[in-house]
Amino acid sequence: MSQKIALVTGANRGIGFETARQLGKQGIKVLIGARSEKKGKEAEATLKAEGLDVEYINIDVDNTETHAAAAKEIEDKYGKLDILINNAGIFLAEEFDADGGMVPASKTSQETFRKTFDTNFFNTIDVTQNLLPLVKRSDAGRIVFLSSGLGSLGLHSDPSSPIYNYKVPAYNISKTALNGYVVHLAHELRDTNIKVNTAHPGSVVTDMNANGDIPVEEGAKTSVDLATLPADGYSGKFIHLGQELPW
Repeated sequence: MSQKIALVTGANRGIGFETARQLGKQGIKVLIGARSEKKGKEAEATLKAEGLDVEYINIDVDNTETHAAAAKEIEDKYGKLDILINNAGIFLAEEFDADGGMVPASKTSQETFRKTFDTNFFNTIDVTQNLLPLVKRSDAGRIVFLSSGLGSLGLHSDPSSPIYNYKVPAYNISKTALNGYVVHLAHELRDTNIKVNTAHPGSVVTDMNANGDIPVEEGAKTSVDLATLPADGYSGKFIHLGQELPW
């Protein structure tokens, strides 16, 4: 099958939806990963009305049974996966107190840490491990993890950094851990045609971040760029709009 096949998790809204749209505009067949069939099919209908080749697929990052089922469905229909964008993630309200202040590391609950890490780290890895065999069948596999500049230890430890005082421990550290996984997976696949990178979308206005600074159209660009890197592109990098960020 010559057409590229992409899967974007959490693609029924926000950055994921716009990522699916931008990939579709490049002639790529996009599988709209969503846990809600209703919302997934609504997103599918919207993008199909724009003339894009998209299809809803059931995948819930927090339901590991759907990971294997999605992999089987993709294998049966397409035999490969060219692009995997791990876009889905959570940012819990529990990171803030009743007055809107950030709960410090010493007081962030184990429940908040575990729930955040389950989605943003452990279950995202499970999605990747289930789909990697299909990505290996691609002539030019690309795996993109949606991270955040808030996962950068370099920026968090620099007093001159704009995020120096923005410490929401569970979310930030889950993205730091995800970045670490990218480094290891990219190293493992260094002698293959698969490129593995992690994206910082910027502070995007979404349902999860009402106070963002940039529109979703710009926020999706980094994921799309990393998903369509040329054969001589990089791997194992932390990128925002073509610029490398400190780990």
